Amino acid sequence: MTNYIEYKFQVTETEPWNEIIIANISDLPFESFLENENGFDAYIPATDENEAEIKEVLETLDYIEFSYSRTEIEQQNWNATWEENFTPILVNDQCLIRAEFHETIENIPYEIIIQPKMSFGTGHHSTTHLMVEYILETEFDGKDILDMGCGTSILAILGMKKNANYAECIDIDEWAVENSIENGKRNGVSLDAKMGDNSLLGTKTFDIILANINKNILMSQIPSYIEVLNEGGDLFLSGLMEQDYNDIHAFCIEHGLTFVSVKQRNEWIALHFKK
Repeated sequence: MTNYIEYKFQVTETEPWNEIIIANISDLPFESFLENENGFDAYIPATDENEAEIKEVLETLDYIEFSYSRTEIEQQNWNATWEENFTPILVNDQCLIRAEFHETIENIPYEIIIQPKMSFGTGHHSTTHLMVEYILETEFDGKDILDMGCGTSILAILGMKKNANYAECIDIDEWAVENSIENGKRNGVSLDAKMGDNSLLGTKTFDIILANINKNILMSQIPSYIEVLNEGGDLFLSGLMEQDYNDIHAFCIEHGLTFVSVKQRNEWIALHFKK
């Protein structure tokens, strides 16, 4: 059974520096981030950890005042660790994201119950929050949707709760795929979850594509998204910082997409394009 390494970050000013640090280390094989009032905790499989590489990335952030400690934890202790840190999220008074041990809130149109294990995506991160906002504003009735880099599949679950016809969820992380299937069942929706990347995309086409990953991966995969997006379909992109806007916007326009809108939360952005 794999053990995990917990990095506990103490950040002097959590806003916006928590998310800046997370953005810089998210390309490393960390599988989960839990924010708190003093900073955040990051978890990486012991077998994937390269301390020298992590230290090298963190040393580039010398303009941020933070410290961190490192502890090895056993995998079976994950749920207890998560429950100590996870708090419910309410987006625009319309969507509640909570764990089974949290109280529900009356008269909220959409409720998503998750148990994220070691996969990223509790809804706390601004990129997920922005994508949830977009989903709440978008018509999903009868539509086929693709959730790339699905994590806990919060986005796909919400789309299905808004009466989508079919949801395909893809992630490179085995934990995320297993967790997506469990979370789908937990929320009474069916998800077609697969482990891999955009190479899994075939002849199946979609009306809506949700991709919350990061700039470099998005730039490499957007052409393949366009190929499987139906004419008039919607592409929502996140996992982006505000300085990524010009590059992503220009790239999508060059590939024939029509820009619709951008949302921003703290230093993070999400964009909406149409084919």
